[in-house]
Amino acid sequence: MNTVCQAANCPNRGECFNRGTATFLILGPVCTRNCRFCDVKPGQPAPVDIDEPARVARMARELELRHVVITSVSRDDLPDGGAGQFVEVVKRLRKELGTATVEILTPDFKDTPQVWKMIVGCHPDIFNHNVETVPRLYPEVRPRADYSVSLKLLKYVATESDIMVKSGLMVGMGETFDELQEVFGDLVDSGVSLLTVGQYLAPSTDHYPVYRYLHPDEFLELQRMAEQAGIKKVFAAPLVRSSYLADQFAV
Repeated sequence: MNTVCQAANCPNRGECFNRGTATFLILGPVCTRNCRFCDVKPGQPAPVDIDEPARVARMARELELRHVVITSVSRDDLPDGGAGQFVEVVKRLRKELGTATVEILTPDFKDTPQVWKMIVGCHPDIFNHNVETVPRLYPEVRPRADYSVSLKLLKYVATESDIMVKSGLMVGMGETFDELQEVFGDLVDSGVSLLTVGQYLAPSTDHYPVYRYLHPDEFLELQRMAEQAGIKKVFAAPLVRSSYLADQFAV
């Protein structure tokens, strides 16, 4: 089994592993995109493993998880972007861990509503898709992603289902508070009710550089701004990541 905790070199993995939690990384540890902030290895992924959903469910059952988080690399090499594998994993979890809540953190699957419909159809308890940064920085930070597509995906899930919708941002990449305020408004308009905000930490000198480190008080201010914009639950602190304390954040 792969975890994004290890693949993305998350700074919280020691704490989370000690708590008996982890975020499963499906569809392999190799990503078809090469975002400049991410430590996941880019390249040509292996074929989809049809036994993976059963292994994820078995591991979640053995860990006695009450809240299961599933994420993946971007799989632009697949016609459905890997959505079918998410569906199979959620189905298997529902079958074997009937009382557990399920959160999925997905790529954008490009601008393909027919694929988004598959995700809505498997009905996770929480749908998470990170916008990551402000739109001005996308060409440098996420050159193969599209801010407007991410918003469309979030809004699609919010309007086509009763699934709780979540997103996440990194800060310290050169964005301004005014730009973040605009993003908060866009997320509210897209139906997002849960938001995580954390400090960007460059995995290496080859990655996008850190523009500055925000003071903890600035995260409190960002949390206040996002809540005032209309986001119901905001978790903002330097080491917050998308799935950090996800089981507690979902309550």
